[in-house]
Amino acid sequence: MRMMTHEVNIGGVRIGGTNPVAIQSMCNTKTSDVAATVAQIRALTDEGCEIIRVAVPDMAAAEAICEIRDQITIPLVADIHFDYKLAIAAIKNGADKIRINPGNIGGREKLAAVVDTAKEYGIPIRVGVNSGSLEKEVIERHGGHVTAEGLVESALDKAGMIEDMGYGNIVISIKSSDVLMCVRAHELIAERTDHPLHVGITEAGTVWAGNIKSSIGLGIILYEGIGDTIRVSLTGDPIEEVRSAKQILKTLGLRHGGVEVVSCPTCGRTEIDLVHLAEQVNELVAKPPYSRLDMKVACMGCVVNGPGEAKEAELGICGGKGQGLIIRRGEIVRKCPEAELLEAFREELDRYL
Repeated sequence: MRMMTHEVNIGGVRIGGTNPVAIQSMCNTKTSDVAATVAQIRALTDEGCEIIRVAVPDMAAAEAICEIRDQITIPLVADIHFDYKLAIAAIKNGADKIRINPGNIGGREKLAAVVDTAKEYGIPIRVGVNSGSLEKEVIERHGGHVTAEGLVESALDKAGMIEDMGYGNIVISIKSSDVLMCVRAHELIAERTDHPLHVGITEAGTVWAGNIKSSIGLGIILYEGIGDTIRVSLTGDPIEEVRSAKQILKTLGLRHGGVEVVSCPTCGRTEIDLVHLAEQVNELVAKPPYSRLDMKVACMGCVVNGPGEAKEAELGICGGKGQGLIIRRGEIVRKCPEAELLEAFREELDRYL
């Protein structure tokens, strides 16, 4: 059961309340390079990204927001640190949301100027607190260490600063690279606020390590009903972040759509190159137009579990000795040499488009 938060509108994408968990990512292009940034956002949109964030480290980036916004179809979030003028410029140039840390934006007067501009344009403010940038005084109050309690204290204090200025259009994020600390922090904050929560495991690592940490952390948090929008933070291509987020949500039953591939781990009975074939199937179904399907496919290596698993899927491959079967809804529809299995699978998959 998801914990109820209030609804926030981010450029037409609504999070919180009864809305589905939205998928986010962040560009790794230079925001001032409009062409590169737009190209990456479009690729991420095709992959299933629903909200995109860009870094705004200078005025050139803030001014590029306008041109980027005109060329994309999903909400654009501006990520700002230290300079309140960049936050104001990003809002005026069309950002659908801004991400700031009220503690480092330049003081209360400058924060008020940002809040007033956000009010004028009616856009949400995401209050972001990370374990790596927690204030020294908060750390000292919690025994000299970064703690889940300290993260929550800091986040609620920063959100409170904006609330005191008469603005409640807020999203909160509290992130840590420590998975269990991050889980605990979300459990604590979910009891103390109804602002929508942006969840993720920050600085999770490379695609391999980061996926494991994010799957465990986000899996626990989301399973407990906490979280309104997610970003899987990976050191790599942002496309992988979106793919991982979709798989996490689909595995938990929080998202429908996309092709789920089940494949066997292989053993001494396997007599086709199933590893390579399964990789090809995964690559095929991850891209449009197949990525827009909502179905389960199986890629199995031998006759022990293959036919059974394939029958449970809408479409399946079951390997034999140098050849294989294509099974559709439990019925064998084709028998092919190994070299022709992928193309035969593709042809059968086309029937579902």
